Parts: sequence; structure tokens; C-alpha cells
Amino acid sequence: MSMERIVACAIISMMNINAPCVVSLVWRLEDAHGTLIDELKDPVEFFFGGDDLLAKVEEVLSGQAVGFEAQLHLEPEHAFGDYDPDLVFFEERSIFPEAVDPGMQFDGLPEGATTQGMPEDTTYTVTEVYPTHVVLDGNHPLAGIALRLDMKVLDIREATEEEIEAGSVGQPVFTVMTSAPSGSQLH
Repeated sequence: MSMERIVACAIISMMNINAPCVVSLVWRLEDAHGTLIDELKDPVEFFFGGDDLLAKVEEVLSGQAVGFEAQLHLEPEHAFGDYDPDLVFFEERSIFPEAVDPGMQFDGLPEGATTQGMPEDTTYTVTEVYPTHVVLDGNHPLAGIALRLDMKVLDIREATEEEIEAGSVGQPVFTVMTSAPSGSQLH
């Protein structure tokens, strides 16, 4: 290995987490009762200082280095918010595709929706399907749930110009309005 490469590796390994950068994490996410929700055994990259991580997670990671480990308890207000029953509503079955099933999602209200006052920029999950109507839920699947997150930083790198401009390395994992079908993992 050349001396330049050794110096570059040494500088990178001493890099601390400061916005904007990209961190590689592994984690175990559980509810407050210890039920496994998600586990990243292989490292996944997240943009630090943008849209990829919850504010409390970024707060804990700020200034840390490779090898840092933390165990966080996240109340709903620091994770995916409180459950809002006003985001659950009925729509006519006729506006949905023939093969609509619980767990399907719609970015925004389905075309032809008649419900007024619901946020347009929300992902809605089909929770129940009946012959005459479909139940939609705009809450994140983890809304109202206290969480335990055990995480470890495996790598830190400079963010690219594209990542800085986007505020993300790709699809955010920790976004309040993004959701996965019940029983699905969030990555």
C-alpha cells in the first residue's frame, strides 16, 4: 500500500460525523417490549444532515467516530409521532384497482377520492378491504410506538455533491410520512 493511501485511510478513519457526511450503520430496532421490528446486519449508508435519519438519531451521532455504539429509547414524539385517528378514513371501493389488498400503499390520495381535508403528500396504507369501501390509514406504521434502537457506526465518508443536493443517499428509512405495509421491514 502506498504512503498516500495509508495517510488517506488514516484521515478517513479519524473522520467524525458532521453534516454533511454519509454514515454506514448497522442496527437492531425493537418496540418498547423488545419485539424485533427491523434489523440491519449488513451496513446501510445514510446521509447525515438531511432527510435520512430521525433528529434524535442525528443528535446522538453528531461528532462521533467509526466504532461508536449507542442504545436509544425513542418516544413517539422523537420517532414517528403520535397515532392520529383523524388520518384513518373510508373511500369507495370502486375507485381502487380490482386487486386491492391490505398493505397496499398510495402516495397521496387515490384518484377519485372523495374524502376532503386529508394531506395530499402522505403515503396511505390500505388496512381493510370491504365489498363497498376500503379503509386507508395515513399514519406511519410505527406512529404511537416507543422504540429501542441499538446502533453502531461502521464507516463515515464525505457526501457527494449529488447527495448534498438531494439531502439523502436514496430512499429515506426514517421519514415520518413514509411507511411500509404492516409486518414489513422499513429498509
